[in-house]
Amino acid sequence: MSTKPLRILFMGTPDFAAAILKGLLEGPDEVIAVVTQPDRAKGRGKKLTPPPVKILAEEAEIPVLQPEKIRTREFYNGLCSYHPDLIVVAAYGRILPVEILKLPPMGCINVHGSLLPKYRGAAPIQWAVINGEKEVGITIIQMDEGMDTGDMLLKSTLVPAADETAGSLFDKLAELGSTTLLRAVEGLKEGSIIPVEQDHEQATHAPMLKKNDGLINWDMPAEKLESFIRGMDPWPGAFCFHEGKRLRIFSPEIVHQDAIEAVGTVISADKRGMVVACGKNRLRIKEIQPEGKKRMTVEAFLCGSQLPAGTDLNQPEPPQE
Repeated sequence: MSTKPLRILFMGTPDFAAAILKGLLEGPDEVIAVVTQPDRAKGRGKKLTPPPVKILAEEAEIPVLQPEKIRTREFYNGLCSYHPDLIVVAAYGRILPVEILKLPPMGCINVHGSLLPKYRGAAPIQWAVINGEKEVGITIIQMDEGMDTGDMLLKSTLVPAADETAGSLFDKLAELGSTTLLRAVEGLKEGSIIPVEQDHEQATHAPMLKKNDGLINWDMPAEKLESFIRGMDPWPGAFCFHEGKRLRIFSPEIVHQDAIEAVGTVISADKRGMVVACGKNRLRIKEIQPEGKKRMTVEAFLCGSQLPAGTDLNQPEPPQE
């Protein structure tokens, strides 16, 4: 059993990873350096923006490394110079080469946002919401060369809310991941954790989402569409087309009543939202975001625009000019 604080090198990039790093910084061990993705141009002004992990690390006065490439001798030697006992990875965004996995004496561990072996891959939280999972959670794994295939060290579960979005679940799982990681690191120090091999035959995958993956198929039952819309919120956002422009859809509610109208047809629109015909039952949409505008309630939209009954939202994407 070791009581000496570990020298931990952290690798992560987005808000989810920043929440994990914050927990480590408040824990008993020493974060000696942080590796994160390079600053990227964002927004309409294409302003160079640092990742959330970098912002937090600089506030804590921790050295930050932002390599464009990680499979170089220069980067490897740089990591070696920190003499880490353990590397912790959370949503870093790159596959680590074997030599880095083997660098620290205690190896590399990963904070993954699903109950492995389900939802291996880059977007486990979104896909769990899209698929209507009744239980979600965090798995801490000992990393190997595969994509989220390593032995499991510790799991924590939670039950998502009925109206959970991917965005709200990200926040909850980030907090759960932080506390679970601290327990796992303490268990590794004590030697009390017994790694458990994943049942690879039960593995499912959660591929990275792309902008156009949010296109709504109104032929789907309302129950599945409701989960789909919540899983796409906030990004990439579920959407359809209205008057040739993209209309993003949020805050869905199932109406248990079949429609005689064609799928994708607006049945009604009022201060409670717009009701749309689906493959089975109907869906009430309470918030929308017209192209080029801010997210708003349907009630606010109707103050200056119309969504008459019979409006067809099941339109193909307009041709690019």
